[in-house]
Amino acid sequence: MFAVSNRKVFSVPLNTMCYCKIKAILKRSKTRVPLRRNYSSPAGVIGNDVKSLHSIISPPIEKIRNIGIMAHIDAGKTTTTERIIYYSGYTRSLGDVDDGDTVTDFMAQERERGITIQSAAVTFDWKGYRVNLIDTPGHVDFTLEVERCLRVLDGAVAVFDASAGVEAQTLTVWKQADKHNIPRICFLNKMDKTGASFNYAVESIREKLKAKPLILQLPIGEARTFQGVVDVVNKEKLLWNSNSGDGKDFERKPLLKTSDPELLKETIEARNSLIEQVADLDDEFADLVLGEFSDNFDLVPAEKLQTAIHRVTLARAAVPVLCGSALKNKGVQPLLDAVTMYLPSPEEREYGFLQWYKGDLCALAFKVLHDKQRGPLVFLRIYSGTLKPQLAIHNVNRNCTERMSRLLLPFADQHVEIPSLTAGNIALTVGLKQTATGDTIVSSKSSALAAARRAGRGEKKPGKNNEAESLLLAGVEIPEPVFFCTIEPPSVAKQPDLDHALDRLQREDPSLKVRIDPDSGQTVLCGMGELHIEIIHDRIKREYGLETYLGPLQVAYRETILNSVRATDTLDRTLGDKRHFVRAELEARPGEAPSSRAVIEYADCVSEDLVQASQEAIENAVHSACLQGPLLGSPVQDVAITLHSLMIHPGTSTTMVNACVSRCVQKALKKAEKQVLEPLMSLEVTVTGDYLSPVLADLAQRRGNIQEIQTRQDSKVVIGFVPLAEMMFFLLGILNCAPNADFRLGYFCLRILYLSSHESSRPNCSAQPEKWFGPSALGPWKHGKMPRKKTCTCFVLSKSDVLFIGW
Repeated sequence: MFAVSNRKVFSVPLNTMCYCKIKAILKRSKTRVPLRRNYSSPAGVIGNDVKSLHSIISPPIEKIRNIGIMAHIDAGKTTTTERIIYYSGYTRSLGDVDDGDTVTDFMAQERERGITIQSAAVTFDWKGYRVNLIDTPGHVDFTLEVERCLRVLDGAVAVFDASAGVEAQTLTVWKQADKHNIPRICFLNKMDKTGASFNYAVESIREKLKAKPLILQLPIGEARTFQGVVDVVNKEKLLWNSNSGDGKDFERKPLLKTSDPELLKETIEARNSLIEQVADLDDEFADLVLGEFSDNFDLVPAEKLQTAIHRVTLARAAVPVLCGSALKNKGVQPLLDAVTMYLPSPEEREYGFLQWYKGDLCALAFKVLHDKQRGPLVFLRIYSGTLKPQLAIHNVNRNCTERMSRLLLPFADQHVEIPSLTAGNIALTVGLKQTATGDTIVSSKSSALAAARRAGRGEKKPGKNNEAESLLLAGVEIPEPVFFCTIEPPSVAKQPDLDHALDRLQREDPSLKVRIDPDSGQTVLCGMGELHIEIIHDRIKREYGLETYLGPLQVAYRETILNSVRATDTLDRTLGDKRHFVRAELEARPGEAPSSRAVIEYADCVSEDLVQASQEAIENAVHSACLQGPLLGSPVQDVAITLHSLMIHPGTSTTMVNACVSRCVQKALKKAEKQVLEPLMSLEVTVTGDYLSPVLADLAQRRGNIQEIQTRQDSKVVIGFVPLAEMMFFLLGILNCAPNADFRLGYFCLRILYLSSHESSRPNCSAQPEKWFGPSALGPWKHGKMPRKKTCTCFVLSKSDVLFIGW
C-alpha cells in the first residue's frame, strides 16, 4: 500500500508479483506523485505543524542574519540547507538530492543531475531570529553565482567533507569570501562517512586555508560509529535518538566523571585550548581571563566565551568549527544556533557608504531571473531605507527611474507577496525591467545627488558625467569565459527568437557572453565550462522551445610576447575636403606583472593635452588590437604598451586615431618574438598504492609535472601540474588502471561514475589554473564521442560530466 498526501495511490499484492512487474507499476505511478510543494498558505500554522511564510517574524535588525552556504562539489550544501529549512518548520518532509525533491534545487536540470546550478534564496526564522539564507552552487562552472551572493551577505557557512577536508573549490570560495570580508563558520559534514577524520579536516583548514580554527564541537565517534557531538563551550554531549527518523529528537546531557570520564577529560582540554586561543585574539576576553579566572579556566562562564568568539569571528581572526552529518540528520540544529550566535547582523558589518544616505533607500541588485508570468524578478539587498510595492526607484547605473509593482519574499521558487521590507533584508521585486546585476538602487535621483554631496563628490568635471550620479556600490567582478562554441537556430526564421533567448539568459547570467564571429557571421556562445554551455543549451530548448545546434567545444588559448619592439604607423586620409592625418610611435614589451589586459603608458614627451583629448580612442585601440594575437588569433596578455609619439592633424576624427594606433600595435606584436600560452592545471589524484605506477605513467604521457606524492591514510596522493589540453579525456585512460581513483583539479571539474557488478564509485575531480605555460605543443582540437554504457563494467562519461571554469 502506497499513499501520498493522505491519498491512496494504488494497492498491489507484492507477494504474488514478480520484481519486474512491481518495478513497472512503480514507474507508472510516478506521474501521480506531486513533487511541487506549496509554501503560500494563509498565515499561521498549516498541516502537521508546518509554518507558513506569512508567519515569518520581522525582528529588529540586530536579529537578522544574511548567510550563504558555500563548499566544494558534493560536500553537502543542499542537504544541509534542506535540513535547516525542515528544522525551522517550513517544510513537512525532508527532501533528498538524489530523489530530486529538495526545496532549493527546483530547476529541472538540477533535479535531473542532482547538482545545484543557480543560487536559491530562502527566508525563515529560528528562535527569534530571521535568517535569509542562500544556497550556492559547488560546481566551478557557476562560480559567479557564489561571487554575486557573497557580495551581499553578512556571513557564510563553509561546508567540508570530513573525509576530504579542504578541496579545490573550497579554496576558491574561501578566497571569494576573503575578498568580500565575510565572517565564516566551518561545518565538517559527513562525519558518518567511511574515512571521515575530524583531526585531518581541521588540520587541512589550518594548513591550506591559513585560517585559525576554533574547535567548538568534538565528534562522538567517527564514520560508522558517529553518534553525536560534544559541545566544548558548555561541556555537554548531544546525542540523537536512533529511533527518530528525521533527527528532530536529540538530548543534551552534561558530561560527568562517573559516566564519561575520558570524554570529559578530552572536552576540558579542548575547552582550555579554546579559551587560550580566544584570549590571544581578543584583548577584552584576555583581560577577563587573566584577571578573574587565571587559576581555573573551568570557571569561565559560557556566555562570556561565546561573546568573545562572536567578536573574534566578526573580526575574521579565526573561524569556529562544528561537525555533524546532514544526511543522517545530526548536528544541524547546533549549527543553526551557531549561525545566530556567532555570525554578524547587518548593523555589525561596516558599510562606509551608509553614512551618506541618512536613512534613505540604498540597495544593490545582485541577481535577475525571468518568470513567464511576472517578467523579470530582481533580487535586492537592502542596505538602508524601506522597500514598498508601487514604489518608484532610481537606478544610478542606468540613470533611469522605474516603478516596482510588487514586493515578494523569496523561498526558492515559491514567493509570497509582502507589504514592505526594511534594511538588512533580501527582497525579490517585480517590475524592474532595466535593472541588471550590480546596479545600485536609490529612492530617487535627488537622493543620489544629496548622498554624493555629503560624500564630497558633487562637483562637475568637464568632459565627464556628473560624479554625483555615480555614487555606486561596488558591483560584481565578472570572470572572462574560457570555453566557446558556435550556436545555430533550426532555421533562419528562428534567429530573432534565439537572439531574444540569449539576451534574457545573458541578463540572468553575466558570465555568459555572446558574440558574432566577424568572418563567418556565426553566433558564438562563450561560457565558463562545458556544463555551463550545456545547461544554457538545455534551457533554450525547454524554456524557449528552440532546438538549437552547438558546434564543437574549444578551449581558449592566450598569446604573449617575449621581447621589446618599437613600431611606427602613419594614417593619411582625405575624406571629401577634410584631411585626416595621424602618426603614432609606440613600444610593446612584456608586462612586469601578469595582466589579462594590456597596460598603457605614455612617455613624457607626449603632450598631456593631446593625451586627454584622445585618451579614450587610444585605449580602445590598444585593447581591441590585443583581442586577436598574430599566432592563433587568441587574446594577447601580459603586455605593456608605451606611446612615445603621437601627431594628430587638426580636425582629425577620433576614429582615425583609433585606427592608426590599433594598426601600430598590431605591427609591434607581429615584429616581437611571440609565444602561445596554455592553462596549466594543478592536479591532485588520490589512488590506492596498487595503482600508483600506472597513474604516474599516464600523467607522464600527458606532459604532467609531478611535484609531490603524499600518503593519506591508506591512499597515495599525487600532486602536480598538467596542461588543460591533455585533461579533456584524462579519466578515460586513468580509470582503466585505477577505477576508484579520486581526482581533484582546482577549477577543472570532472565527475565520473564507474559501475561494476560489485561496487559503485563516483570519484570527483577539479582543476584550477595555477599559471600559464608555454610554449605549447599545439595540435588540432580533439573531437570524439563519449562512450555510452554497454555493460555493468564500462565507464559512464556523459557530456554533462566534463566541466571547466576560470583562468
